[in-house]
Amino acid sequence: MKKIIVALGMTLAVSTSFAFTGGEGTINKKAINAFRTEFVGATNATWTAGTDYYAVAFNMSGQELVAHYSTSGDLMYVTRNISSVNLPFSLQKELKKSYDNYWITELFELANHAGTSYYVTLETADAKVILKSTNGANWSVCQQIEKE
Repeated sequence: MKKIIVALGMTLAVSTSFAFTGGEGTINKKAINAFRTEFVGATNATWTAGTDYYAVAFNMSGQELVAHYSTSGDLMYVTRNISSVNLPFSLQKELKKSYDNYWITELFELANHAGTSYYVTLETADAKVILKSTNGANWSVCQQIEKE
């Protein structure tokens, strides 16, 4: 009887450690296995199925991360929200110099096989600007929006 209770408890623990918004059947098993291999120790995993990707939000080492997988189960990239103090100093300095009158509304790091990129959304009362930096190089404007 003890073995059955222990086995039932382990099954329940494993099955609840991964939540699937799209239902477990909609996520490619290769993506799930790749995630479990790549991010050993991840907790609170929540999967979402997009039209041509899978995303899994999870916690690891005190950080909230999101990994994106292709429909064939290959890791495409990982993102995490960061604070401006986590940017390379040259990028912090450039933001301060060129966008001092803007405030940061979103800032995240994207890591993939090509390296690390940073994306920042800056706003004023009249405008919104989205910037990108690849591998710590200068910021480039991705999008500029005038507010009404």
